[in-house]
Amino acid sequence: MITVTGLKKRFDRNAPAALDDVSFSVKEGEIYGLLGHNGAGKSTALGILLGMVYPDSGEVMIGDKSVQREREAALRQVGAIFEAPSFYEYLSGWQNLKVLTSFSGGVDHETMMETVEWVGLGKRIKHRVGTYSHGMRQRLALAQALLPRPKVLILDEPTDGLDPEGIVEFRESLFELRKDFGLTVLLSSHLLGEVEQVCDRVAIIKGGRKVYEGGTRGLVSEGQLYRLETHPPEDLVKAREIASTLSITSGGEDDLFSLPGDLDSSDFLGALVSGGVRVRQFVRMESTLEDLYLSVSHQPASQD
Repeated sequence: MITVTGLKKRFDRNAPAALDDVSFSVKEGEIYGLLGHNGAGKSTALGILLGMVYPDSGEVMIGDKSVQREREAALRQVGAIFEAPSFYEYLSGWQNLKVLTSFSGGVDHETMMETVEWVGLGKRIKHRVGTYSHGMRQRLALAQALLPRPKVLILDEPTDGLDPEGIVEFRESLFELRKDFGLTVLLSSHLLGEVEQVCDRVAIIKGGRKVYEGGTRGLVSEGQLYRLETHPPEDLVKAREIASTLSITSGGEDDLFSLPGDLDSSDFLGALVSGGVRVRQFVRMESTLEDLYLSVSHQPASQD
């Protein structure tokens, strides 16, 4: 549904590129996450997807329409919450939706009411937005993004500022959106636990380059992840030196080691003992999105 090919963007010729040959694809009906540190290039990528930033090279296809060559037709299929949503504080939620939807030709009353009820604002939609809580504003932003009914929903940090209950509700909403409307969702977030629970696949961007694209389960597919505890803790320094001679990487946390798939864990353990490392605990870990994110964040960005 979304195909991003070779995006490059540099805002200042004396500064590193904001995006450097980034490509990824989002399948129809998929919930896809875009991850990265602040300044990694996520917002630039979303800005290009929404036609707000023009790339130096590369292209974004939404369905069979190019955002760069057929912007209006491509974005007609898209609803979005990008950066901090803003509304007219002195108008009601309903009046805000009427104003915002008028820019795209308007929406009939029945569809608006159905969407307002779906996001849970039925009782407050006629109240002034200035009286809304942060969670209610996020619900209003979601309603605006769903009007008129898009095929693709793009969300920039959609749970930012929400309390735990609001985050759970938003997570459930994403699943309902896919089930009820068949939407394809692309979201940017820094909440790794939430991304792991809702996204089918993710791309991780570091320094403007994609360093990972794949599923959120079985993440370290080419290796085995182990946590090592030594006594004294200083022996970890020696353990990392031994690990490097066996092509074992230590990423994210100092006591987390990723073994190549062709290396038996007993060989590593034997090398540690032979090297004088006093091992207190050596435990295989179930890989998480956080483990992967921390690991690739400590590796150089690679070519796509």
